Amino acid sequence: MRNKFAKIFLLTITTFLVLGMLTSASKKKLARTNEIVVYTYNSFSGEWGAGPEIARLFEEKTGIKVTYAEIGDSGQILSKAILEKKKPVADVLVGLDNYSAQKALKSGVITDYKPEGADTLIPAELTEKLNGAGSKKQYLTPYDYSHFAFIFNTLSGLPAPTCLEDLTKPEYAKKIIIMDSKTSTLGVGFEEWVKAVYKDKADDYLTRIKPSLLTVAPGWSVGYGMFTDGEAPLCFSYTTSPAYHVEYDEGDQFKALVFTDGHVMQVEGAAVVKGAPNLEGAKKFMDFLISDEAQNLIPLTQWMFPANKNVELPASYAAAAPVPKTIE
Repeated sequence: MRNKFAKIFLLTITTFLVLGMLTSASKKKLARTNEIVVYTYNSFSGEWGAGPEIARLFEEKTGIKVTYAEIGDSGQILSKAILEKKKPVADVLVGLDNYSAQKALKSGVITDYKPEGADTLIPAELTEKLNGAGSKKQYLTPYDYSHFAFIFNTLSGLPAPTCLEDLTKPEYAKKIIIMDSKTSTLGVGFEEWVKAVYKDKADDYLTRIKPSLLTVAPGWSVGYGMFTDGEAPLCFSYTTSPAYHVEYDEGDQFKALVFTDGHVMQVEGAAVVKGAPNLEGAKKFMDFLISDEAQNLIPLTQWMFPANKNVELPASYAAAAPVPKTIE
């Protein structure tokens, strides 16, 4: 009799444990269908970026919660996704650009997906910047873009340089702030610009400009903060950066300089992770990211041009965000 009761007790306990495990697994599955994880950088997901409001509107529209994980710049986002390739955690990567695109495409961590309306909303040249000209599949979808440029404090008393070569002149000694290419996308952008202009003499130029550099900042926020604090009259940034100062009535002394060399462009994109835990949610997020509703947030949060060509730009862009000639 005791053995019989012992067997019944063990069977009951086992049944409860199995049911508990099944219930827990079901809850976990349900939670992941109602949530997506997005790897991105802090100026997108942070308080002043487009990310929080995009997440709120997306959840309101779809019922799917967006959880942002702030990873770093495009290189760091991609590196983390590669490390997790066999067991992906993220559903979407936001912040890959045309300088990390080829590595992303070759890595096998992203899957092809063309968001709804992409062909009519996004200019083909932006999509090609990320996926390559003539690509039959779309892996990366643009959401914003701008040209790299030097921002100049017109109250500094210095003459405004007109080309990259001018920056090597003695009058600009210790007057320029750039970013480190090892830790900043802008640092990569500066080196790519120099390569586009100087070709096989790029290294020589990078050596010659060193006396003009006040500092090589670890990232944009540090470098641009030093610039606006008056520590140097020239800082590497985007042509769209001065629009911020005009929009918030901080004056128009900061100008994006249009160089005779031409300028290189950064196009930022998003992609669905291959093997994403919530693939359908990821696709819906990509659709929403390029919608008029989401893209209208880009100019006054990301301070970049929105990829969606339907978006009407603020007056501050017309006043202070020039569009220079693009070079490759």
